Amino acid sequence: GGVSRPSPAPPGPPPRHNSILYNAFDEQSAVDPRRPVMGRGAPVLGDEDPSLTVTTNVALTKEQKKEFMLAASSMVAAKLSKPESYVVVVVHDNVDMLWGRSDAPAALCQLVSLGGINLENNKAVSAEVSALLGGFGIPADRIYTEFRDVARENMGYNGATFGG
Repeated sequence: GGVSRPSPAPPGPPPRHNSILYNAFDEQSAVDPRRPVMGRGAPVLGDEDPSLTVTTNVALTKEQKKEFMLAASSMVAAKLSKPESYVVVVVHDNVDMLWGRSDAPAALCQLVSLGGINLENNKAVSAEVSALLGGFGIPADRIYTEFRDVARENMGYNGATFGG
């Protein structure tokens, strides 16, 4: 019995799909001893955990992604009146994407939240996301943003759900 070693990575270029996850937990503690918890740690008070996922066919540098994610995180927290410590922003760039048979710059975005999804907030977020993505040459008329208000029992966190 020898020691099992992992197989080396397959030869060839790395996958074309790049993804970076920015989670405000990296820079702020999400633990608040004044906040009651239920289950195995899901917060009880307030509707937290908004996440913004952006998928685009534009190739971005690591610095561009980080700058976008920081700006988007602050914007989502402000527009939805949520603590930024719960905001998650994900960027999938350089993906194969056609819009109207064209591979010109485009983006699909999804904002998921427990509460805070309403016409006023959606319009404000859509405008801000379009402005931020415009900085990468993506025109507003080639950006779709889906807004999803998730029921508390349908969102898991820390081994429990927000619904109990």
